[in-house]
Amino acid sequence: MSSQFTTAQLEGFLDESLPDHEMTALEAALRDDEALAERLATLVGQRDAGVHTLGAIWRRHRLSCPNREQLGSYLLEVLAAEHAQYVRFHVETIGCRYCNASLDDLRQQHEATDLDDSRTRRHRYFQSSAGYLSQDE
Repeated sequence: MSSQFTTAQLEGFLDESLPDHEMTALEAALRDDEALAERLATLVGQRDAGVHTLGAIWRRHRLSCPNREQLGSYLLEVLAAEHAQYVRFHVETIGCRYCNASLDDLRQQHEATDLDDSRTRRHRYFQSSAGYLSQDE
């Protein structure tokens, strides 16, 4: 059962970079499979000893992740088509938890800004038309 998960998946588990369903499945398997737990412990030991692969460094530092500005541009749909396609693949197909969390945060900020702008605009309209309202109506 231990061979069900690749070394890359175990490293992703340690980095908390796997999609939720894979994290859950691997965690459940770790409870029941001593060989898998030993493989994970070996990886932790190698990390502690400073043994790193190029792929592990790439994943750990999230070198393939778009930066926050690029994610914001993606959200506003102003990225070039090829770049937008890559970001979509990264967040939807790969399911990068970090980028999805950043996108959710950017969406919330955008919604809050829209709400504040709407209130400010409404207040200014009211203030600018206050002298034109008749008291008879």
